[in-house]
Amino acid sequence: MIEGQRVKSLLPAQNIQQQPLASQIPYPPSPFAKLEKSCCYLSLYKSTSPSSKASSSEIVWNNLCLWFLSDQQSNNKHGVFCLQIHLCSLKMSFLAVLVVFLISSSYITSTEAYDALDPEGNITMKWDVMSWTPDGYVAVVTMFNFQKYRHIPSPGWTLGWKWAKKEVIWSMVGAQTTEQGDCSKYKGNLPHCCKKDPTVVDLLPGTPYNQQIANCCKGGVLNSWVQDPGTAASSFQISVGAAGTTNKTVRVPRNFTLMGPGPGYTCGPAKIVRPTKFVTPDTRRTTQAMMTWNITCTYSQFLAQRTPTCCVSLSSFYNETIVGCPTCACGCQNNKTESGACLDPDTPHLASVVSPPTKKGTILPPLVQCTRHLCPIRVHWHVKQNYKEYWRVKITITNFNYRLNYSQWNMVAQHPNLDNITQIFSFNYKSITPYAGLNDTAMLWGMKFYNDFLSEAGPLGNVQSEILFRKDQSTFTFEKGWAFPRRIYFNGDNCVMPPPDTYPFLPNGGFRPEVSVFASVLLPVLLVFFFFSA
Repeated sequence: MIEGQRVKSLLPAQNIQQQPLASQIPYPPSPFAKLEKSCCYLSLYKSTSPSSKASSSEIVWNNLCLWFLSDQQSNNKHGVFCLQIHLCSLKMSFLAVLVVFLISSSYITSTEAYDALDPEGNITMKWDVMSWTPDGYVAVVTMFNFQKYRHIPSPGWTLGWKWAKKEVIWSMVGAQTTEQGDCSKYKGNLPHCCKKDPTVVDLLPGTPYNQQIANCCKGGVLNSWVQDPGTAASSFQISVGAAGTTNKTVRVPRNFTLMGPGPGYTCGPAKIVRPTKFVTPDTRRTTQAMMTWNITCTYSQFLAQRTPTCCVSLSSFYNETIVGCPTCACGCQNNKTESGACLDPDTPHLASVVSPPTKKGTILPPLVQCTRHLCPIRVHWHVKQNYKEYWRVKITITNFNYRLNYSQWNMVAQHPNLDNITQIFSFNYKSITPYAGLNDTAMLWGMKFYNDFLSEAGPLGNVQSEILFRKDQSTFTFEKGWAFPRRIYFNGDNCVMPPPDTYPFLPNGGFRPEVSVFASVLLPVLLVFFFFSA
């Protein structure tokens, strides 16, 4: 093929009308015009029907077809554009494919806040306007934790927003703002907060009764919905001034933020919904709020921390190998003098190093025990025994964090035999079915006043239990790592699993490959790259 020669279109000829070059057309997305500089020839065609789309088998190394919806400025909103590139050489084709892939990936919607095991989990805040005042309203704000296994631990939640106008907070019950702000223009009775963007925290237990309302004053701690639904809500009352006094003049706040207690939550805009209805204690009368709006916040582990917080190790009775957590699973500390570095358990004066003097309420960075994985939490899954109709697993959760203990902890495991648990010892258990017909996920947590408190790193920094499974003869096997979990969560965070090719294998399992799956995939790619670069 002669370099620079036009390549015939992959689309049927009767459905194509040739258009000017990309630089002369206003409506194609601008990123594709940049490709014209790195290609020998660039032509743009407009197809009248999506049915003329080229099949994937017609895409070859020196031709590339990409399909995109038409631009909003185009009259034909259902049109499809085909960007056809004739590359200068095979060496240039590899670069062009990489560039186009990076550009197209920017159009993919982010799903960071999506949790496959809890697809509908969120924290919903309901803002109920209960009565009007001469210059505003009185509202009750209730926060519901609809997440199945993720809770907000101590020091609790922190809620923030931005007022739409010049509202002030006259008073609060069950919560307080962290700052009053500039209230110098008021004389006599000063507002509770005059800031444009107030920050609200829950009151602590033991608050006087005249400053409490229902579901308040728990230090901001919210338990998960499955673990303890009775403590999965938090409320406070707020009196707002310099605001609207009717449904038509009130403006909802915006830019909501939620810390629980650190980052990770992203809140959507407030949406006005039907007013909430309330039933009196005798169930004989129903009242309703003047106005209600909801705010929904979702959690993303990627936003919460840069590195994982837990890992999984494996062992079995049929193999002497103990598969530990992957090396540097939760990050590597090259400089042990940095804040949050690991600490040798034999360090002298350990207590003074672990708990330096700090301001009350300050969240200290993790200080973990020096291990090869450097994770604050390790979950160990041990296949303990095999019976004729049953098999037994021992689970041990170890805390390597010297600065944090975990109250109301929980663990979520995914395994195909979790739908047939015969008995579980010293842990609470509840089956979780994220999707209809799929019952392979279970939530485990400690028994109250027995092992629901996981102490900091040390001799008491672990909890353990055993699970007895009933075998399903049609699926049960010890081969190919079937007896080990597919996924482990601790306190809602996904734990790092060992590579599948390192799982303990049966002694008679045959040859075990020494080359990892990653290496077997990477090698052909490198060979192709060097072949075309030659």
